[in-house]
Amino acid sequence: MKQGRTQEEKYRQMMEVPVSRLIPGLAVPTIISMLITSIYNMADTFFVSQLGTSASGAVGVIFSAMAIIQALGFGFGQGAGINISQSLGNKDTERAGEMAAASFFAVMILGILIGAAGNLFLRPLVMMLGATPTIAPYAEAYARYILIASPFMMCAFVMNNILRAQGNAVYAMVGITTGGILNMILDPVFIFGFDMGTSGAALATGLSQFISFCILLCQCNLRKDCISIRLSDFKPSFRIYGKILHAGLPSFCRQAIASVATITLNFAAGVYGDAAIAAMSIVNRFMMFINSAVIGFGQGFQPVCGFNFGAKRYDRVLEAYWFCVKVAVAVLAILAVICFIPAESIIALFRRDDAEVISIGMKALRCQLILAPAMGWITMVNMLSQSIGYGFRSAMVAVARQGIFLIPALLILPRIFGLTGILISQPAADILTMILSTAVVMQILKELKVMNEERETA
Repeated sequence: MKQGRTQEEKYRQMMEVPVSRLIPGLAVPTIISMLITSIYNMADTFFVSQLGTSASGAVGVIFSAMAIIQALGFGFGQGAGINISQSLGNKDTERAGEMAAASFFAVMILGILIGAAGNLFLRPLVMMLGATPTIAPYAEAYARYILIASPFMMCAFVMNNILRAQGNAVYAMVGITTGGILNMILDPVFIFGFDMGTSGAALATGLSQFISFCILLCQCNLRKDCISIRLSDFKPSFRIYGKILHAGLPSFCRQAIASVATITLNFAAGVYGDAAIAAMSIVNRFMMFINSAVIGFGQGFQPVCGFNFGAKRYDRVLEAYWFCVKVAVAVLAILAVICFIPAESIIALFRRDDAEVISIGMKALRCQLILAPAMGWITMVNMLSQSIGYGFRSAMVAVARQGIFLIPALLILPRIFGLTGILISQPAADILTMILSTAVVMQILKELKVMNEERETA
């Protein structure tokens, strides 16, 4: 582990700079990274949608498989990142290096296994994910390259989180942004120029993720103020992975349950044809774009929270939390108002020639925009509880929106209200998740106040 004056400067920055200046400075690169990631996810949807409604539906189907890949990458990455932040707060750089190596090499092995098994059982996989017979051929073509690229995708997610945890969000942004821009350039070239169809979109994504992987690995290992990922630091043990999995469990649960929810949605929407699957796929990608700015802002909050919690500066943890809540709720409220009226035009950008997709998508988008500000509150509750190591409570909030509440809603409401039941399932889940997260965070804030009072009187 390289260390020196720059690490000491970073420690002082995390502990002394006012949170109202520190968090936005750290968050800007992560916001850009999240927006770019969301844009190139939408780029896949946009370009593939030009091939037809069934092709558009294929992206939505395979998105659930990508969510599992992301779940493992984010789970290990966040778990390592949170432990790294707290270790650096305690000035324990050796432990931080071991956490980085443990998470990186674990997901590399898992990614290779997933890619091999997925391609071996490709047809059963896409049908299990909710593909209809007409969507399946497009889904298989799209999934093949995504699965091959899965080790690099997962490792990129890990390194992104490791860099952010150290306060090096700018370095992470370079890797993610470069890959995202490259993907948007390669999509039309491979899909239309080389006439590869959905395979071209997946190949563009895979190559872009590999480039991001290479850039991020260089950032980690060549920068003097970054933790190196070295095989010599790879010392796997139940203790290390227990800490990583405990801290990363909320991220894994959130992403994994999102995959299950997407599969459930595909099956529920499939009753109403390929147009319903395509419409919900477009809406979900667009809402990811809307929420990505706030998630990026929250990721700027996490290293500050982890550093200061590790250093027992609970007053700064509380101050940072409330600052982020105010910003997140306000931003999402503004974006929701801006996008509500032109919702029909937004969906038409993706499938202009399919009136049924536009009609379903417009209604679903407006339903979700109404509850968008609630996501600011839910996101910050999740990030606070996860960053200070409250794994169970954070996991509960993480799985609530798309697990505890959304999946039952998708199983029950369409039986009562038909297609409308599908459209209102997410807003219903958001309301219930907001209530649950409020109950969780009130207890956490009370505990933090007590710990802060004890520290001040000690």
